Amino acid sequence: MKQSICVVIILISWCIPAYGEPTLVLNTFSVYPRSAPDGRGSLDRIIREACRRTGYNARIVPVSSERGLINADRGVDDGDFVRISGLENIYPNLIMVPEKLTEFEFAVFTKDPSVKITGWESLKPFHVGIINGWKLLETGITSYRSMTKVKDEEALFKLLVHDRVDVVVYDRLQGDAFIKGKGYEGVKAVRPALARRDMFLYLNRRHAGIVPALASAIREMKRDGTFRRMTEPMPGAKP
Repeated sequence: MKQSICVVIILISWCIPAYGEPTLVLNTFSVYPRSAPDGRGSLDRIIREACRRTGYNARIVPVSSERGLINADRGVDDGDFVRISGLENIYPNLIMVPEKLTEFEFAVFTKDPSVKITGWESLKPFHVGIINGWKLLETGITSYRSMTKVKDEEALFKLLVHDRVDVVVYDRLQGDAFIKGKGYEGVKAVRPALARRDMFLYLNRRHAGIVPALASAIREMKRDGTFRRMTEPMPGAKP
């Protein structure tokens, strides 16, 4: 009898974690300094804190841009960040958390200092590289000599470094950090940027009920200074 009671107690103890805070599995294509493998990227910290205030843990999983959207839309994972507004028109199972997380400056990077950018149409003479799944670029860049799509920033900048394209388009902040980390000399972002866009977190529609609470948590973080502190570079964070 005592042995049976012990077995029951052990089984109950194993089950206790399942009744703790639920976990949201959130995809991201972002890299340092916005996201990092050690979880110390600025958006990693912001999203984990916003989820904590909403009663959830957040597990952040790096994936390719297109795969992240597909997995979140199909419900394989719980959500995806950071994305432009309006993606629910393409992925009907996604719901945007309506509070800005950051802003992307979509910039043209090149090795050629003579390249001048005055808007989308100015890409017409060039061989262009972008990351597959960056919807603003896939719809916005309609004039080009050729277009090459790759899965991530590593492959993107290799296109440029190895002269397979003339220009690539990427987020300026992440691009500058990536170039510095790789020691790619002579690769620079061109000013002005092609576009600036606010970026958001999306959840699968099965989590529609927590969207208002998450948006409220992010707004509160902005009011109490947490958001600003977490946006600042964190000592020791690694790309």
